[in-house]
Amino acid sequence: MSGSIAAYKAADLTSGLTKLGHSVTVVMTADAAQFITPLTLQVLSKNPVVTGLYDEKENWRPGHIELADTADLLLVAPATANQVAKFANGLADDVLGAIHLATRAPVLMAPAMNGKMWQHPATRDNVQRLTERGVRMIGPEEGMLACGYEGIGRLWPVEGIIEVVEQILAEGSERAEV
Repeated sequence: MSGSIAAYKAADLTSGLTKLGHSVTVVMTADAAQFITPLTLQVLSKNPVVTGLYDEKENWRPGHIELADTADLLLVAPATANQVAKFANGLADDVLGAIHLATRAPVLMAPAMNGKMWQHPATRDNVQRLTERGVRMIGPEEGMLACGYEGIGRLWPVEGIIEVVEQILAEGSERAEV
């Protein structure tokens, strides 16, 4: 997850996916940790929360590579304009970017940002670049934004994100059975 006021919804998302039986490992950018604590997500996921590239010190294998290798899906919710830009440009200056570059799992991003940022040509270009590479986007939706504006930019509803996660994971298991 990246740093947005919508980060508080990651608690419901983590809880919902865990209740469905998914093993959830939360990866937080430094900005995300400004909005919600790793401890909250650790308790809800029942797994350690990854906040940095150098968190793993007890294993010879880099933790971000292990997470990239074992992931069935990389979900970024909320995905800020900054994180969308980083992914589109292949930046790996934090653990989330490094996992993105190393994983072969499907990637789903749920953007959440000010509507002006979402509609900016740079963001539109970044989203197009990512979708051309196979990254799936869900949202954003319209409504009242935390900044006080009304318009597009809200994180897609948690239930809808979970629904799409379930669809993507089902597609992956169907391919594995063939």
